[in-house]
Amino acid sequence: MSREMLINFAEADECRIAVVENNSLEELYIERPSLASHVGNIYKGKVVNVEPAIQAAFIDFGLGKNGFLHISDLHPRYYMRKGQEYTEHIGKRKSLRERPPIQQCLKKGQDVVVQVTKEGINTKGPTLSTYLSLPGKYLVMMPWMHNLGVSQKIEDEQERARLRAILDEVDIPEKAGFILRTASAGCSKRDVQKDLGYISRLFKAIQKRMDAVAAPAEIYRESDLVIRVIRDIFNPNIGRIICDSETVAKKVRDFLGIIQPRLRKRVTYYDGKIPLFHKYKIEDEISKMHSKRVELKSGGSIIIEQTEALVAIDVNSGKYRKHENAEQTALKINVEAAKEITRQLKIRDMGGLIICDFIDMRDSKNRREVEKVFRNALRDDRARSRILKISAFGIIEMTRQRIRPSLQLSTYLKCPYCLGAGMVKSPESAAIEIIRMLNVAAAKSEVKRIELSVPPAVADFLLNKRRAAIAKIETSEHKYIIVRPDSTCPAEQYNIVCFDEREGIVKV
Repeated sequence: MSREMLINFAEADECRIAVVENNSLEELYIERPSLASHVGNIYKGKVVNVEPAIQAAFIDFGLGKNGFLHISDLHPRYYMRKGQEYTEHIGKRKSLRERPPIQQCLKKGQDVVVQVTKEGINTKGPTLSTYLSLPGKYLVMMPWMHNLGVSQKIEDEQERARLRAILDEVDIPEKAGFILRTASAGCSKRDVQKDLGYISRLFKAIQKRMDAVAAPAEIYRESDLVIRVIRDIFNPNIGRIICDSETVAKKVRDFLGIIQPRLRKRVTYYDGKIPLFHKYKIEDEISKMHSKRVELKSGGSIIIEQTEALVAIDVNSGKYRKHENAEQTALKINVEAAKEITRQLKIRDMGGLIICDFIDMRDSKNRREVEKVFRNALRDDRARSRILKISAFGIIEMTRQRIRPSLQLSTYLKCPYCLGAGMVKSPESAAIEIIRMLNVAAAKSEVKRIELSVPPAVADFLLNKRRAAIAKIETSEHKYIIVRPDSTCPAEQYNIVCFDEREGIVKV
């Protein structure tokens, strides 16, 4: 199995990192200066508003949009009395019943130290938490927490026991919890000790800034995309890291020299004339990534529809007709689709509520088989997910951790004509609405002249097919109506301006 990490760096424009396995794109990360992620950053913010109805507070932390802080993300140190124990055990947060109302915990104008856990999407502001977490290569530090843990994705019980023993041997700071990450599998006590020292020094620096700066202010900024991905994704299974920037290659080597010196040799600098992503045929996959339709090798396809509420995925059989048995045909396509869907979720970075509609299968054994393949394929996904059992109709419902807006929402703008609907009104439909509005405007006694700006196609329809209706309004109401074609006018929009006898504008 050949896994490689490709880093394409265009200074001042964007950085793209692709993880490729057997020449197939498995993961893709893109960051631009204008769309830099704030997830993981720590800020000293100020409470702007407390909303008892939704048990949440809105925090000004200096980014323009106020952040959303729910009572479930409020650390006990903000509501425990002096002298009371305010640390919590990792994985055993206080339930909502045990927490006091948020209006008793926070007051308007109060300073709070928060960390961004999710980027804002559309009109929603970022989601914040007062439970801080500082990731290293092998450890995650959680200040003001108790307990030590091992990532649940490390399933080997012997390895888990070995790692727990290492945690018991190292010197852990007081009032801090630690979790060994998935990347810690196979690491030595020395690796853990070095990582622990680095995170502890980092938190001391953060504590000093907490006391020194006035809210709103940034206290800690997460590393750039290259360092984050190397820290979180890179492991011994990745054979090579190929960079098309000598500066980035040096930075990666220096970072690996600190955390994994043995793997520095895996970093190579690519200086070929053919752009790196074109050489590995990644650009073709990226261009297909924004398409609604994804073709399967068997001839079937999956259709991906992304909305603000949920992601709907439909599986189609297409041209696949190899099996005489319809049930076997459905099973074959569904199994292939299950693997492709999980891959698309990762590379498109889609989250929230996801509904997957597979081809109907009568046999419950086959439905369970598809569900099993789907769950196994999701094991390699770093984002947390929860899957319900496949229904009798072949539908799998799941939620996937949404950390930032999907790649599509980050790189595309809504169409100014259809506003994201994907459809616009026909000239006839637009004309019917416009005639209605002309009647409303003409009914005002002070209006003497009406000027109408519409898209050329609508103007053509009005002046040819609805000329009689416009003439009738002019005659019956004694008004003068001018229709102007305007090529800059979006398809569904029009502009009506009314004038009185003195050429003053009349509001309608």
